[in-house]
Amino acid sequence: MADKELKNQIRKLRFENGEMTQQELADKTGVTRQTILAIEAGKYSPSLTLAFQIANAFKVPIEDVFQYENIES
Repeated sequence: MADKELKNQIRKLRFENGEMTQQELADKTGVTRQTILAIEAGKYSPSLTLAFQIANAFKVPIEDVFQYENIES
């Protein structure tokens, strides 16, 4: 069975939105900059609520921010 990985487009979306900083995104979503950094780096999976808050901060559907993909073993 293939493993799954949660990927995200946060860095790309931040730069497409006026070069938004991690701190600005953190302020909009009510978390710390370190949390945004960890999510962006793929080291932490956000709660469903936080994932929707991040998508709302960019005004895009959640699918434009996060993708759940198979990774080959």
